[in-house]
Amino acid sequence: MTADSVTALVRRRPARRLRARVLVPAACLLLIPGCTTGSPGRGTPPAAGFTAGDDGVDRVEKTRRVAAPRLTGESLQGERIDLGDYRGKVVALNVWGSWCDPCRAEAPHFAKAAKELKGEGVEFVGINTRNRDKTQPVKFEEDYGVTYPSIYDPYGELLLRFPKGSLNPQIIPSTLVIDRDGRIAARAMKALNEEQLRDMLEPVLRER
Repeated sequence: MTADSVTALVRRRPARRLRARVLVPAACLLLIPGCTTGSPGRGTPPAAGFTAGDDGVDRVEKTRRVAAPRLTGESLQGERIDLGDYRGKVVALNVWGSWCDPCRAEAPHFAKAAKELKGEGVEFVGINTRNRDKTQPVKFEEDYGVTYPSIYDPYGELLLRFPKGSLNPQIIPSTLVIDRDGRIAARAMKALNEEQLRDMLEPVLRER
């Protein structure tokens, strides 16, 4: 090996090490779980019959809706929950975790709306995910006055049952509205305040 070739090899090695340093952190970022929020444009694109709204809520025309999956599981209090038992009611299905800051921001709005809309035929059900035990989510419910049940789904297995394009398991919080026939009518891939939540529910409530 000549002196010139040795010099060229030494010059190339730092560049390779630099590329490795850049690629490794970038790959690691893809593996870090977190509270991911965003509009469907940044997460799951409008699909499964959804029409994107200017308010960040995607809706499905009544004739194009697909059935929500049959979800069963144990609540945070140890009671059995079957989403099929809510047939005939409009359901607000909220995916959340106690570790998620936007979930904390929307929780008081959901707790208030759930109490006020119960007499109008709306039921609220949560899916608690990515909490490895029930201690923190139970405290979360107590802190924010959440009285409706949540299915405990620590590994997100239930989220994978939804029809393709209807729910992105990586975006939390997310909310789906299920109509009286058990079909997915609307979704929001972001935190909601009470006004936004009511606006999302009311068109489905008016259906007969």
